[in-house]
Amino acid sequence: MLNSMTGFSRVSRDYQWGSVIMELSTVNHRYLEISIRVPKELSSFEPMLNQQLRKAFVRGKVRLRVELLLASTMKAARIDPVILQSYFREIDSVREELDLNSRVEIGDLLDLPGVLDSPSLTAVLDAEGENALAETLKEAVSSVKIMREMEGRHLLEDVLMNLENYRAHISSIEEAWEISRESALQGLKDRIADLMEGMNYTVDEGRLAQEIAIMSDKWDISEELSRTRSHLDKFDEILKETDALGRKLDFLIQEMNREINTIASKVSDSQIRWLAVEGKTTLEKIREQVQNVE
Repeated sequence: MLNSMTGFSRVSRDYQWGSVIMELSTVNHRYLEISIRVPKELSSFEPMLNQQLRKAFVRGKVRLRVELLLASTMKAARIDPVILQSYFREIDSVREELDLNSRVEIGDLLDLPGVLDSPSLTAVLDAEGENALAETLKEAVSSVKIMREMEGRHLLEDVLMNLENYRAHISSIEEAWEISRESALQGLKDRIADLMEGMNYTVDEGRLAQEIAIMSDKWDISEELSRTRSHLDKFDEILKETDALGRKLDFLIQEMNREINTIASKVSDSQIRWLAVEGKTTLEKIREQVQNVE
């Protein structure tokens, strides 16, 4: 099963003290790279978020952005009625003793120490912040993974289609090679015989066969075709695994590309060389898809 490294989610959770909003995005990358942006009020929880993301993903460039929207009750200061009444009674008592005609206005008392009590956001976050962030992140990760699985299914369809095309190219190369191999061997044998005859040397059939065998290694593509078939079988095996497959598949594509390049460089047959070019083009399509696999 293939999982794409591309995904995005935006999740919001509401609490009495406010809302936590997370945007989580992932794109392809050779290794796991994590970037987290949190408001200063939540900076102490960044290591926890990083740890959770490392447990959730194996490869990819992961970007997490966290917003904190405080409830109005956390923004507004609260009046302490006990302290306010105490101030009012004392000031009113002094006013009567001094026989003052001025009235005591409530608004004049709000700036006195202790009348306005600002809620402690730090205390609230210390008590509930970690759990709130963990719950929100879990939901965001789940949403991203669903998207990555859906993208992975599309990737698998494209990879299997191109893999079948590549098998067809290799089969065509094998068929063309069976036809051209005998004529190539005979041509090589004739050229060596003509050369030996022109130099007035008697041709030793045994020695001639040995030299032909040595020279044929330089243009015989049988081993490359055999290894390519082995790589294709291994590719099918890896696709059935459930772990992260991207690196394995990427390495295997490199090996398959090396074999097809060797085939193209060894043969002189124009048909085989053109089939090798088509095979390389198909491999490139597979490689582009595999690079986005986790």
